[in-house]
Amino acid sequence: MDVCYSLIETVWGEFLVGWNERGIVSLKFPGHFPQIPVSSPRGPALRLAQELREYLAGVRRDFTVPLVLTGTEFQRLVWEALLEIPYGKTVTYGELARWIGRPRAARAVGGAVGANPIPIVVPCHRVVPKTGGIGNYGPGPHWKRKLLRLEGALR
Repeated sequence: MDVCYSLIETVWGEFLVGWNERGIVSLKFPGHFPQIPVSSPRGPALRLAQELREYLAGVRRDFTVPLVLTGTEFQRLVWEALLEIPYGKTVTYGELARWIGRPRAARAVGGAVGANPIPIVVPCHRVVPKTGGIGNYGPGPHWKRKLLRLEGALR
């Protein structure tokens, strides 16, 4: 199924969303996407634009836009578990591994978390290392800090 790309203007900058008629396929942070042809947001992209703006303004906690999660069976299992982490809460990679019934797979869970194609909506920013701190984040640790502060999970 073909993927369309649209830009979403927010108070945090311009995000790039990949989408098709079934739902959202990817989301890229400002400054972290290639220059590709884009179209006006329609369907799921239009809905995500509204929900993302509301989230970044602090008035939305959950996303309702349909998602198209494409990855390995293990990755999809981890990404579905990420969707269960409540707004404003964090879990460790080890806790997430236990949630999915793979208590010895914390490193593999970390790999799947890092491969999440739809950050923010699939809240990988809510996963932190057990040693403290915020850990890695693909677009950069400053984005993870901003998201965790927005949700009240980081002071």
